[in-house]
Amino acid sequence: MSRRARSKAACTRRCGPCAPACTRTRWCDMSAENETYDSDALMAAITGEEPGDETRADPAFLAEYRAAEADLGLLREQLGILGERLAEAPPAPKPVPLRPSRTARRRARTLAFGTLAAAAVASAVTGLGWLLGHSGADSLSSADSGSSKAEAGVRFGSPSYLACATTVAEGEVTAVRELPAAGELQVTVHVSHYYKPTLGVKDLTYAIGEYDLPEPLTKGTRVLFGVTGGAPSPDHWVVGEQEIARERAWVTASLPASRGLGC
Repeated sequence: MSRRARSKAACTRRCGPCAPACTRTRWCDMSAENETYDSDALMAAITGEEPGDETRADPAFLAEYRAAEADLGLLREQLGILGERLAEAPPAPKPVPLRPSRTARRRARTLAFGTLAAAAVASAVTGLGWLLGHSGADSLSSADSGSSKAEAGVRFGSPSYLACATTVAEGEVTAVRELPAAGELQVTVHVSHYYKPTLGVKDLTYAIGEYDLPEPLTKGTRVLFGVTGGAPSPDHWVVGEQEIARERAWVTASLPASRGLGC
């Protein structure tokens, strides 16, 4: 049952809705003369006051009082939980990953592809320029570092050079001796292969200036050299396996064309 009406003028003894003059819409089941503060079960449960003896004798009121106590206990429990939750520090908001739009992703991919393409083109152009420059530089450096005495503009191993060469051979240095009186070195090479002429002696010895060599020669050093115009010593030396391999390929490729040229 709900709260009893407290209006003395409008409530009746019977259980049922209040009379029309009552301002409440609750149900009444007590007479006006018996209505007291203690008869309000809900208010008694809220204030914690014990019901009087008369109200305890009413089973309906007592049942409503017990129900109100149970409801208030549950309400207090829920309010306690709510208070603890409110007292807790709010959790830090999780970062929301920003998902780029499709247009932005397409632009990023286009920019990346364009950058890669530009880098590839730039690398190709740079590499081509390096090859061309390195090829020309090799011919000049080979002539300079090898102390070439050939005419300027004639590359070692070219058809023009081979046409005028008397000796082009490859081998291994077997001896190096200083000639103090002349300020030169006496170098002996054991020839392993002749390019021009096709045959020759196994050991060749030359007296050359120390500064006419691309680098100091020692016993066991592999060399490729050339002599032109009947000179007494080579005008070009190539030292080192990598350099020799490159110049060897150039000499081999130029030999057929050199046979039809005059010096």
